[in-house]
Amino acid sequence: MHDIKRVIQVNVSFTRLWDGRIDHFTRNGLNPEIVFDARALERFSRADFSAVAEALRKNALTVTFHAPFVDLSAGSSDPAVRDVTRRRFEELLALVPLFRPVTVVAHAGYDWKRYEYFRDEWLANSLAFWSWLSDALNREGSRLMLENVYEQGPAEIRVLFEQLSSRRVGLCLDCGHLTVFGAAPLGEWLESLGGFIGQLHLHDNLGQRDDHLALGAGRIDFKTLFAFLTSNHPSPPVVTLETHHDQDLEPSLEYLKQIWPWPATL
Repeated sequence: MHDIKRVIQVNVSFTRLWDGRIDHFTRNGLNPEIVFDARALERFSRADFSAVAEALRKNALTVTFHAPFVDLSAGSSDPAVRDVTRRRFEELLALVPLFRPVTVVAHAGYDWKRYEYFRDEWLANSLAFWSWLSDALNREGSRLMLENVYEQGPAEIRVLFEQLSSRRVGLCLDCGHLTVFGAAPLGEWLESLGGFIGQLHLHDNLGQRDDHLALGAGRIDFKTLFAFLTSNHPSPPVVTLETHHDQDLEPSLEYLKQIWPWPATL
């Protein structure tokens, strides 16, 4: 039987790993995508981070990062907000040599309700920030992935990927977010940004709330997504299961195993 767990990541906060969840990940061979929020960056010492990183390495688990995002804005017009954002990412960068993440996911951060009136400034600030971060990650052998959240459609952030393509910045496509927050269908996202996809965040919803349900429990058409990927990507991107409830992990793994289009990789 194919072990889908070997080729995907599972979203988990660093705090939960520290508080005991790490045993579940190492025992079951689950590769973590570790979420670092502000509380974790301030609560834990470098020795704490090193201990978790060593445990994951001893069990030969692949690691990806999810960067902090709450109240941060790389494109903000306020220099103080950008300074705080940079400080949090500098703290995250200090952990990259310990964990050696394959990718670091960050929110692209465009929200037309907040930034439409100074979009050019938001774009310039964002490009400067992500250029700095991607260069730092590339030096460490990692790769930056920018994730869609509140964007209405791909046109709002396509320029980021066009301008940052030489720095290996990829799209972390989150179909759950585009379903509940966006106004453009999945097909339009794939047509516009499909060539930039380097990672997927997979979870389901019914189109009303960002529920992060088990795969197959909502309305998202994952088969269309994977059909596109197999036609355009000879090997799979980084794939992260981002369900928020422990009981949804196994059903999601089973669902994903049934639709996984790259059998030779398992």
